[in-house]
Amino acid sequence: MRSDTIKKGVTKAPHRSLLKALGITEAEMKRPFIGVVNPYNDIVPGHIHLKEITEAVKAGVRYGGGVPFEFPVIAVCDGIAMNHVGMKYSLASRELIADSIEVMVRAHSFDALVFVTNCDKIIPGMLMAAARLNLPSIFVSGGPMQAGKVNGERIALSDVFEAVGKHSNGKMSDQEIWEMEENACPGCGSCSGMYTANSMNCLTEALGMGLPGNGTILAVTAARRRLAKNAGERIMELLAKDLKPSDIMTKKAFENALKTDMALGCSTNTVLHLTAIAHEAGVNLDIDMIDKISRNTPQLCKLSPAGNSFIEDLDEVGGIMTVMKELDKAGLIDKDVKCVGADRLKELLDKAKNTKGEIVRTLETAYRKDGGIAVLRGNVAEEGAVVKQGAVAEGMMVHKGPARVYDSEEEVSEAILAGEVKAGDVLVIRYEGPKGGPGMREMLTPTSILAGMGLDSSVALITDGRFSGATRGASIGHVSPEAAAGGVIALIKEGDMISIDIPNRRLDLLVEEEELKRRKKEWTGPPDRGLGGYIARYAGMVSSANKGAVYSSE
Repeated sequence: MRSDTIKKGVTKAPHRSLLKALGITEAEMKRPFIGVVNPYNDIVPGHIHLKEITEAVKAGVRYGGGVPFEFPVIAVCDGIAMNHVGMKYSLASRELIADSIEVMVRAHSFDALVFVTNCDKIIPGMLMAAARLNLPSIFVSGGPMQAGKVNGERIALSDVFEAVGKHSNGKMSDQEIWEMEENACPGCGSCSGMYTANSMNCLTEALGMGLPGNGTILAVTAARRRLAKNAGERIMELLAKDLKPSDIMTKKAFENALKTDMALGCSTNTVLHLTAIAHEAGVNLDIDMIDKISRNTPQLCKLSPAGNSFIEDLDEVGGIMTVMKELDKAGLIDKDVKCVGADRLKELLDKAKNTKGEIVRTLETAYRKDGGIAVLRGNVAEEGAVVKQGAVAEGMMVHKGPARVYDSEEEVSEAILAGEVKAGDVLVIRYEGPKGGPGMREMLTPTSILAGMGLDSSVALITDGRFSGATRGASIGHVSPEAAAGGVIALIKEGDMISIDIPNRRLDLLVEEEELKRRKKEWTGPPDRGLGGYIARYAGMVSSANKGAVYSSE
């Protein structure tokens, strides 16, 4: 056992003495030591119940014959961090999470790991750590939140963000918006739509690192607690087999996850995170491969914010395994990959429900023949940009309009609320990339205000930052190279015409090349953000979005 490093032999008498101070018995000293990573804190709604979930995991570990050791990591709530300086730290926390887990695991010689997850950056940060450490590992999320309800209609957090736009436009009263905020988030769990957290929990399951139901079983149910116990017990079997993340997170597994991503219509953030996880796993995954998969994978689901269904609805019809089973009918899934829930994925798909064609459509009735996410290129995004095309109004799939240029999220939000944005405009939000932001902030506030004002079907947005999974509309993010690196997005001027052609995967600034060269010579560089502390170090180390915004070795 790896834990023998700290507990076997006469030279480890001091170590055993310290372990005994924890209450470890002589019998426990002979058993495997299992690290249980718990991101519980008092500020993240998706995590407020994770003490209970983690205790269930630990019970499963003990039942399976192991000794569980719980330790914490930080967690940021993207919703609470939205639209202020706090959002600069959200993506940046992903690397801290991976690094801190590495420190704890290497320092204490655990034999295997159970990762308790739930919200946005915690999941990819933990998956990155699992790939890096390559110890037998299993993931169990805290589960999704129930949808809220107002006047008999179900709502989610994205509806509250959009309510701000309706209120500013005189379409919603103070009382109505209060009722929305009072009822949209009824309790614990990751927010109820196919936002980034639920996207990543679902893809953890599709990747093979979580048990069936990991992404969809509601946080408040007994089934979620049973799943946690099963995960704790299952890690002991994975340890006995020495089944490691490198055996599971192969290129074929990433392809399965990406195809599931496209079928579900997940958050565009999944592109950023899957690329980063693959980097840690030593798997070559680039945006060209992602776009190729998108072009050949049908979109089978439209969950909130793209549609009126929620994660709980997906769970009722069979969840992720049902989606993958339908994709398999077209030969799109490799069933021979290994996973934590069975020896091979085939065993799980054989047991999965067939779709009835409603929440999960059939191949014949798919919403679209290609996937929910598209990768665009052009002179604005020579290294790529990403759009959640499954949530774009049909009339905005091809659009040409004048640029309205803003150098921060705050500037564009103020302009929208002031009524300065008109139908047909293309809003350019720059210096919000991994380095320039820094931290690549999510732009949920401006997109939601536009949606609330009824402009999401006539106004496009492009940014070197990101868009929340709760965003809908023609919102194109991850523009690379970013403005701070001298990308063409930094050279756009007010009134320049921009052409968007999502079906043909194009994003172009309609300005002559000679004029762009002249502007590049005149460009004076990014604005001084006056950075300090961790975020300044992050800005100096982070790579571009098309590489997953990982720490660069260059």
